Amino acid sequence: MNETVSFLDREPAIEHKPLMQIERLSTHYPLRSALFSRRAGSVKAVDDVSLTLYEGETVGLVGESGCGKSTLGRTIIRLEPAHSGRIRFEGDDITHYTPKQLIPARMRMQMIFQDPYGSLNPRMRIGDMLAEPLLVHRLASRKDVRREVDRLLGLVGLPASAGNRYPHEFSGGQRQRIGIARALSFRPKLLVCDEPVSALDVSIQAQILNLLQDLQQELKLTYLFIAHGIGAVKQISTRVAVMYLGKIVELADTEELFRKPRHPYTQLLLNAYPPPDPALRRERARVILHGDVPSPANPPSGCRFHTRCPYAEQRCRIEEPLLTENRHAVACHYPLE
Repeated sequence: MNETVSFLDREPAIEHKPLMQIERLSTHYPLRSALFSRRAGSVKAVDDVSLTLYEGETVGLVGESGCGKSTLGRTIIRLEPAHSGRIRFEGDDITHYTPKQLIPARMRMQMIFQDPYGSLNPRMRIGDMLAEPLLVHRLASRKDVRREVDRLLGLVGLPASAGNRYPHEFSGGQRQRIGIARALSFRPKLLVCDEPVSALDVSIQAQILNLLQDLQQELKLTYLFIAHGIGAVKQISTRVAVMYLGKIVELADTEELFRKPRHPYTQLLLNAYPPPDPALRRERARVILHGDVPSPANPPSGCRFHTRCPYAEQRCRIEEPLLTENRHAVACHYPLE
């Protein structure tokens, strides 16, 4: 059996120090029975996940819907409580911070949501929405706040006049830019991007991805980029983590993972993404992923992917594989060569 992995000592994909260290993190939700609301088990949305985010990099987190990607993102910035494990941000253990203790930490880590319209106050003008955190947290004086709002709008490619309008007056792509500007108003170091382009047209997706890359270079940001679209993850990510049923099953540099996936689930995900070259499309062997994702309330024994894996052996049904400790980490008893 592989030894338990720790990502804290691994060499980073780029030479920067760790910004966030996630150690054996789990997020479980209780299930209640109809009779007397007794606890009848738990949904293991995130189960024993370890990961390190280094300053200035983008880690793409990819997997099917329901695999726990968004829950992991929300847990690491403490929007969801952790069941167990530890979250270190800039060296501080924030796992059990009180709401008051979280205030300065939350300013340094923000979230970009999939549906920006749902997270914007429809009754507030955009300028007032951006000015509010600046004034509450004393990031700008009343004298300078309008200039700072105009700067934020300019950073995301919107004119200063946008500050006088309401959210419903903008398109989906423009609202996502506003959501990004609001996250940037806190001057964060870490942005958790929860499928920020999945609801947008393809051409608008490219614009938002380019904007995020430009902002990363200009403001020295670190991203956890959550998506189920392989193309977006490939474009923006430094490293890619593949998640299945609450666990990370593969983690590698982006180029290496797309060139030579080692976990069968990763291979099947990449096969579902058609390459732009028609010749490569014809050459690629068609592999079909059968069955549905098992319930996180009752995950399979052994390898959680064995019920759908075309290469599963008896060992996979009994023994749970652990992530290997190398630059191309994989949790599989029989990794692909």
